[in-house]
Amino acid sequence: MKKYIIGLMVLLMVGISGLSAISLDEANRILATVDTSRNFSGIDFSAVMTMISEDQDTGVEKKKVQQFRRDDSDMFLMLFIEPASEKGQGYLNIGENLWFYDPQSRKFNHTSMKDSFGGTDAKNSDFGSSSIADDYKVVAVKEGKLGRYDVYIMDLEGTNSEVTYPTVKIWITSNNNLILKSEDFSATGRLMRTSLFPSYANVGGKYLATKMIFKDELIEGKKTQITVTDISTKDLPDSIFTKSYVERVNR
Repeated sequence: MKKYIIGLMVLLMVGISGLSAISLDEANRILATVDTSRNFSGIDFSAVMTMISEDQDTGVEKKKVQQFRRDDSDMFLMLFIEPASEKGQGYLNIGENLWFYDPQSRKFNHTSMKDSFGGTDAKNSDFGSSSIADDYKVVAVKEGKLGRYDVYIMDLEGTNSEVTYPTVKIWITSNNNLILKSEDFSATGRLMRTSLFPSYANVGGKYLATKMIFKDELIEGKKTQITVTDISTKDLPDSIFTKSYVERVNR
């Protein structure tokens, strides 16, 4: 009898657990809402980003960047304001083309979304429009906690060769589908980077991470913290997203 009761309790617990779990299809639908909530569809966006990078070898470095985005056209421009030695350098993305501009050589060179942004622990892909639902699929999902937040913990697998990391694990709030944490892995399953997004701002009905922390998991003590300020959704001139504009502001 005792064995029967224990067995029944286990079955009930499994049943309850199964009812609270979400399917992979539902998880992928949630993933799509992440893009919807983070992309500035129909409006332009600009802000200033302050980046503090820490490295045991090079010490602490501060960079300040002016950011412009037009997500509907898949365009962004990132111009360095500080330090003086990097002022005028910039990243211009138009569709599938990403260029880095060096004011000293006055040349634009093609670069990749997978590359480091300005020598920090952030990647170029961290600053464009979000396409996580197009680039990844959910292969496993469970419910859990991250601090005081109820979250969905999802294992993602890249769907194309253009993704910065082939596999990713993310923690998404279950009430409003915001990414609080991600772990980025190499093709061999090695943890390469941990990213934290502890604060968000509601900007015109969209959610923008106003604080980001990128931790290099291969080099102890190496990380970059980014704070976003001076947020605006005012219309931007078309000329901003051109090579001639980048050259002009450096004259």
